Amino acid sequence: MSIEGYAIRKAARHEVDLIISWANSEGWNPGIHDAETFYTTDSNGFFVGIFEGKPVASISAVAYGDSFGFLGFYIVKPQFRGLGLGTEIWNAGMEYLKGRNIGLDGVLEQQKLYERKGFRPYYKSVRHQGVGIGQESRAEDIKNLSQVPMEDLLAYDDQCFPVARHVFTKSWIGQPGVIAIGSLNEGELEGYGVLRKCSQGYKIGPLFANDETVADALFCALCGHAPRGAPVFLDTPEPNSAALDLAKRHHMHPVFETVRMYTKGDPGLPMDRIFGVTSFELG
Repeated sequence: MSIEGYAIRKAARHEVDLIISWANSEGWNPGIHDAETFYTTDSNGFFVGIFEGKPVASISAVAYGDSFGFLGFYIVKPQFRGLGLGTEIWNAGMEYLKGRNIGLDGVLEQQKLYERKGFRPYYKSVRHQGVGIGQESRAEDIKNLSQVPMEDLLAYDDQCFPVARHVFTKSWIGQPGVIAIGSLNEGELEGYGVLRKCSQGYKIGPLFANDETVADALFCALCGHAPRGAPVFLDTPEPNSAALDLAKRHHMHPVFETVRMYTKGDPGLPMDRIFGVTSFELG
């Protein structure tokens, strides 16, 4: 269906800031410096719907190479819902990622809708909320990622994501104010984590680790960089029971759930090493 006066086009860089402000209004609590990293990852993968000369809808359809893509920021401004505007921008995003295995983290209320659009559910992720410690302290084997060879970091991240995402990862750990740390054992990287400031509090993501002990040490070190009592969020995939145990052990409580869905099947990630999802918007 075509709506008179409605057009879809690629978003300009400043419009990604607008899209993220919409996400914040929806309660998704994006990072305050996410826009630059997101746009850098795929400047062609953001779309806005223009109605009567103003942006009213959005979607991100970020391509990670030729085989994988991720959908996010699927938003229609509340006063324009029910007019079919979302369907058209959804189709634009799907067309852009055509031929790839496409992933998304959807709210549970929309799962059936996404299933009708060709996605299959694989697991839930739970957003947990805790608090910052406000006291920097870390084990001797926890180092700033600036002390870790970039090729080692990228190789580790490659194992925890469906495809290589080197442009994203380099930009993500270089955001202003970010705390990015890794755990080293005799020079070998055994996990890494990132803490960034968000509209509300701080988020840890990703939190990748070889085991629960490494994940716990990284988590505690990151929480130490958040102001005492400030909200800290961790998005844990349910298949990793150790991640759920970590959140419970640190007195975090569930506040939100999503369902991870794919169009062409589960890419077979090592879920036992994923203690915190990087981003519900870009995977």
